[in-house]
Amino acid sequence: MESKSKERRMYGFEALTFNIHGGYLEAIVRGHRAGLLTTADYNNLCQCENLDDIKMHLSATKYGPYLQNEPSPLHTTTIVEKCTLKLVDDYKHMLCQATEPMSTFLEYIRYGHMIDNVVLIVTGTLHERDVQELIEKCHPLGIIATLAVAQNMRELYRLVLVDTPLAPYFSECLTSEDLDDMNIEIMRNTLYKAYLEDFYKFCQKLGGATSEIMSDLLAFEADRRAVNITINRLALKLIFICSIGTELTREDRKKLYSNFGLLYPYGHEELAICEDIDQVRGVMEKYPPYQAIFSKMSYGESQMLDKAFYEEEVRRLCLAFEQQFHYGVFFAYMRLREQEIRNLMWISECVAQNQKSRIHDSVVYMF
Repeated sequence: MESKSKERRMYGFEALTFNIHGGYLEAIVRGHRAGLLTTADYNNLCQCENLDDIKMHLSATKYGPYLQNEPSPLHTTTIVEKCTLKLVDDYKHMLCQATEPMSTFLEYIRYGHMIDNVVLIVTGTLHERDVQELIEKCHPLGIIATLAVAQNMRELYRLVLVDTPLAPYFSECLTSEDLDDMNIEIMRNTLYKAYLEDFYKFCQKLGGATSEIMSDLLAFEADRRAVNITINRLALKLIFICSIGTELTREDRKKLYSNFGLLYPYGHEELAICEDIDQVRGVMEKYPPYQAIFSKMSYGESQMLDKAFYEEEVRRLCLAFEQQFHYGVFFAYMRLREQEIRNLMWISECVAQNQKSRIHDSVVYMF
């Protein structure tokens, strides 16, 4: 009872003190949000005939300085790399200006990219790829330079435990032997579960509007991952085959679901026993926030599910900017910018491959 009253007090009076340490950065991130591409920008990009046209249009946006010195002919990878550099620069600027607990909150945002990078390096090391080459392919927000010296799985595990913020997730969930034997996707989902639960608990401790808004955003992410894990198992059961050749049990599958979210715990019980996409749909339609997502799909169809989830995520992220004096706007901006980069990558690929009729298939509009 005392903790609840304390949370209410924080929520009621946080506006009095938030601007002391967070006001400048909140103003900065809201300015960055105003620089995101609009529907009109996307409509113009969809009319481009080649990648140089895309560069010319982006020159009038926040990406202009990052692309202006790139020679022709352009490649999609170049556009994506330069746009990602804009994201990284914005993040580093905010992190340098942040004080506790905002700096820790910002660090949590990049842990997901760290997990993806570690999984990429583990996969490459198992296939005897050059680690330095793998480092170059990692997402810049999650770069862990010390991993470049790892020569085997045991050394890689030791470096992750010693030199990265992911150490608690590895020590609690995985052993060095797991890196050799465990399926890569199971490893990724195990680490993501530990990360999301840790981030969720941290936001709960912050209290106030940050707790309220981030709880909703992280719960949605946890639910989406639970659905994706279930559907991936149904579509490609080989992804979730153990090293001894047997499929994961229902209990093992449930262990990959995060222990919070709208689906927790009863939705997880039902998802774990689903045998086809229509059964998954039946489970999700019991939860009103997800009815609209699955109503966009025909029965037996799952191809459009990713886009429907992205559209719902963008809607929730945009709503985070409707309130003030909370850290959720930083998480929302980073996710919206990442979605924008995915949009630009898709548009650039369609233009480069002369598939303009498919441009609108995967573009998620924001404003």
